[in-house]
Amino acid sequence: MPLPINIRDLINGMSIEWERLEFKAGWNPESVMHTICAFANDVNNWGGGYIIIGISEKNGRAELPPIGIEPDKIDAIQKKLLEICRLITPDYSPVAEPMLYEKKNILVIWCPGGSIRPYKAPEKLAKNSPHSYYIRRFSSTVKVKNGSLDESNLLQLAQKIPFDDRINQNAEIEDINLTLIKEYLREVKSDLFNSAEKMPFADLCRQMQIARGPEEYLKPVNIGLLMFNTDPARFFRGAIIEIVEFQDKIGDKFTEKIFSGPLHHQLRMALQYIKNSVIKERIRKVDTKPEADRIFNYPMTALEEALANAVYHRSYDNQTTIEVSVFKDHIDILSFPGPIPPVGDNDLKKERVVVRNYRNRRIGDFLKELELTEGRSTGIPKIRTAMIDNGSPEPEFHTDDDRTHFLTVLPANMEAYEDDADEDTIDDTDKNERVNERVNERINELKKTELQILSILKENPSITQKDISEKTKLSEQHIRRIIKSLKDKNIIKRIGSAKTGHWEVI
Repeated sequence: MPLPINIRDLINGMSIEWERLEFKAGWNPESVMHTICAFANDVNNWGGGYIIIGISEKNGRAELPPIGIEPDKIDAIQKKLLEICRLITPDYSPVAEPMLYEKKNILVIWCPGGSIRPYKAPEKLAKNSPHSYYIRRFSSTVKVKNGSLDESNLLQLAQKIPFDDRINQNAEIEDINLTLIKEYLREVKSDLFNSAEKMPFADLCRQMQIARGPEEYLKPVNIGLLMFNTDPARFFRGAIIEIVEFQDKIGDKFTEKIFSGPLHHQLRMALQYIKNSVIKERIRKVDTKPEADRIFNYPMTALEEALANAVYHRSYDNQTTIEVSVFKDHIDILSFPGPIPPVGDNDLKKERVVVRNYRNRRIGDFLKELELTEGRSTGIPKIRTAMIDNGSPEPEFHTDDDRTHFLTVLPANMEAYEDDADEDTIDDTDKNERVNERVNERINELKKTELQILSILKENPSITQKDISEKTKLSEQHIRRIIKSLKDKNIIKRIGSAKTGHWEVI
């Protein structure tokens, strides 16, 4: 049965990182079994991986053209594959698809991260062979040593399934939209598109790993609802993107846009809105060269990557939305919570942030197939490069000590605003200092406003949000955001009704 991925892109490492691919020139059942076990354990929450038989490997990459598999051996290999998978405990079944690639027969084995980790496999195919854990380390499959840190980390993953890959007990298989599935398969040029209309809907969902369970109790997994439901916010209240454009520093004058729908739809709509309404360009002619300089207030590449990262790395069991605050001199992109430990605020100052564990293991794969984001650990370097190429000040990346949020601050290149005639007369050092001051002020503003509102609630628990707005000189919209954030963090709670109740600081 076809796979929900573009095979050419897969083999060329365009949609999946090389460390999640293993190429094998020939069939070696013992080695294949160990690699299947390692991908099933998915110790870093990457989403498992793919084994491609019939293509040799050179320096971790596919060596083309393919060697191929003899056609009369494919059935025997698939039968043996079923046998060795039965030796893995607990039960685990990958998805295998024989196909023709560059006129050669190959076998692609998709091994998604397992739902009942950890998994063990026999060390040898010989009878009564001891069982061991296997994991992926970079591009290799390794056996886990007893008592090692790897074993400890793996055991801690037992029954811990990333949120986007969990079964949603509050939804039904009918909540997944066939039209959205077909739209996705057509866009990524998957061979499964041609079968989607003919095959039973339940089988299609199982094939895409967006539903699990027995026939009588088949349920969607969260990624299926996030990508293929017309309104994911029904199930995940915070699964929307809010863009607020401020016309003043106080926050009284603003316009707000809310983008909902499947994750990839809302991401594209939000980026298109930013491109049409926020991005400004200035063309500056230079005497020393024939072509003019094109300067943007914000490079679109940096915004695309920053917002895609927020969609990818946020937690969808958190009810707080992604907030994009647009000012003339900077844009803030705020998502919740912050990075997974051990990554902290100091790590975000480094040129490259290497993350080995991920909150969502399926969202990234779908976004990469749609070319909405690139490989892991590439986001921050790509944002920095785009800002430098545009002549913009350095971007800022922040979290707090408790990693409750992730804040990306993109300072504007003020030369893009033609009406700021005095900008050209300002010394570069002074200009950078001014931008850095504004960035730091914005970062501290979040905490200061929360503390201010907490103090007001302690003094007057019955105060209304309108009165808080008048007291602080902040817009009611701004106050609602802060109150919602404090509630989501379990710092405050509402006792009684909206009219006669009061606030309690926990």
